[in-house]
Amino acid sequence: MLTKTFQTTEAGYTMTADVAFVGIDLLIVLTGGDAPHLGTVTAVADDMAPETIRFHSHHGRYHKDDVLSTVIADIIKEALPGHCLITAGIHVNGISDEQINASAHMAQEIGQQVLAWLQTSDITAPDVVYTRFHQTFDA
Repeated sequence: MLTKTFQTTEAGYTMTADVAFVGIDLLIVLTGGDAPHLGTVTAVADDMAPETIRFHSHHGRYHKDDVLSTVIADIIKEALPGHCLITAGIHVNGISDEQINASAHMAQEIGQQVLAWLQTSDITAPDVVYTRFHQTFDA
């Protein structure tokens, strides 16, 4: 499995993207700050707009990490050889306005790093053969 890790540090914290090919599909785990987690999952392919699922956060709120994953999705979308899932969970304790403002730039930087890697990687996957076999399963 082809994998790579990308990082950027700004405003006193680090954002990391662990990227792995699953066949020709891409899995990106975007984390950072003091408490990395799975806040959102964004799905994207070159022929679809990004779609996101947000998990519960606290006090009836939902995680907003898709703001960052969508930035990355928009940057890499045209270079994707298959589908892509981006999980995102970044939490900085006592986050400052400076750190919030830096996060968008950090996501753009990681998106550009992933894009450059996609454009220079030799992605190969075995041929997939489908059959016309249909089976009925009894419940």
